[in-house]
Amino acid sequence: MNIKRVAIIGGGTAGWLAANHLGVELKHENIEIMLIESEDIGIIGVGEGTVPYIKKSLQRFGISEAELIANCDVAFKQGIKFVDWLSAEKHGAGHFYYHPFSSPYPAGYDVTPYWLANRENLEFSAVTEVIGVAEAMRSPKKISSPPYLGEVNYAYHFNAVKFGKLLAKNAREKLSVKHLITTIVGATKNDDGSIAKLVTSDGGEVEFDFYVDCSGFASLLIDRELQVPFIDKSKQIFTDTAFALQIPSDGMEEIKPYTTATAHKAGWTWDIPLTQRRGTGFVYSSSHMSESQALEEFSKYLQLDVEKLSPRKISMKIGYREKFWCKNCVALGLAQGFVEPLEATSILLTDFSAEILARNFPRNSENIEVLSGYCNKVLSYAWERVIDFVQLHYCISDRDDSDFWQENINSTSLSEILHERLEMWKLNHPKKIDFFSQFDLFNVDNYLFVLYGMKYLTRVPPISTYEAGVSKAQFAQVKQRSEQLAKELPSHREWLSKFERAISNPK
Repeated sequence: MNIKRVAIIGGGTAGWLAANHLGVELKHENIEIMLIESEDIGIIGVGEGTVPYIKKSLQRFGISEAELIANCDVAFKQGIKFVDWLSAEKHGAGHFYYHPFSSPYPAGYDVTPYWLANRENLEFSAVTEVIGVAEAMRSPKKISSPPYLGEVNYAYHFNAVKFGKLLAKNAREKLSVKHLITTIVGATKNDDGSIAKLVTSDGGEVEFDFYVDCSGFASLLIDRELQVPFIDKSKQIFTDTAFALQIPSDGMEEIKPYTTATAHKAGWTWDIPLTQRRGTGFVYSSSHMSESQALEEFSKYLQLDVEKLSPRKISMKIGYREKFWCKNCVALGLAQGFVEPLEATSILLTDFSAEILARNFPRNSENIEVLSGYCNKVLSYAWERVIDFVQLHYCISDRDDSDFWQENINSTSLSEILHERLEMWKLNHPKKIDFFSQFDLFNVDNYLFVLYGMKYLTRVPPISTYEAGVSKAQFAQVKQRSEQLAKELPSHREWLSKFERAISNPK
């Protein structure tokens, strides 16, 4: 049977990312795409941080960077600043390191052996110019920089609700995606167990050939109807609860061009600056901290009276579906799975999964078995490696000031691959060949910044006089370029203000 009608159940970022990916891929084929969302069901809407992967998708959708910045309260994100993830007693209170988006080898030469030999006197962040730019509160772009390009690599902070609306507008107007407002409450199934029709709240039925479940934590189709098992990862990632709160700003102070992730005794706090507000959140393990303690600690971080604090509480079930594609149904976004928000993994995994689906979309039902088998293998691998990377931040810390950190450090619930890699990296530093799949969404660059930002102990390798000389020269070049960019680039607020004035008063 040819697939002619596709339903996406649920709006928000996941639903509209799926609509755009499928809309682009199927644009010149006679396949109808309809997104169905309910006026009665809200969206999570706190995913305000991204990684550079999103830029490729936006360009593919035909969304200009100017559209994005103008419509979504955008600020630039050059990476994440991790504060207090190591022992204050050993490294001092307020110790921080960066996980930037730029390569640790700007000149193409691996300087890690030289850094390992000199790590007592040199921070690993010195391998990239981003730190100087970020600490100086500079924009990653010049006023004249082309769209989606900068002097250093970057992603975005944005208003997630407005981002969803921009994606919706693009899908409807440029990609002919249809939009239906109704509430889906269930489904009927065919004899083979596949989804036959959707059942609406008024008792009606709507029929499609293929279904994309973007119904959030409700997992309306993939869980409730198809009963695909959920793989629980709570033994690897302990954090299971978050409080989210938006803090207005006066629109005048400088904007930090990075996410701040500040660790506490049972988790961490996110702080994401936008043009007119900050998105903040307190992530914690409910097994290691009570709700009242969490609210008290969150209020201290925000310097607000706890009695006046009214954050949104989000319960987090860490893990993913055993299959993201079952019969004629694919789950994306929160319906597919969830890892706590460290490293902006939610939008990344949704974007990646939607692209995988679009690139492998079946034109007829006979192709589903082959395509779904392949895609499920890809996504299972990607999920496992993302969980590895998030767990890495906890298990290699040397904080021992609470049960939470001690249990993370002593955890035996590491994947076989993460355990093997960590043992290997005690002997030799990470290299590209250690990452044998293109579906490692976090690769050698990401691991290097986190491992050595957190003082992971790798054996010092032998290094020749020539290698030492080349490496030393590269560190000097990076330092010089960092200082130069910190002087030449406009401030973050200045760039965004000039952009706003330019679109308000076009010549």
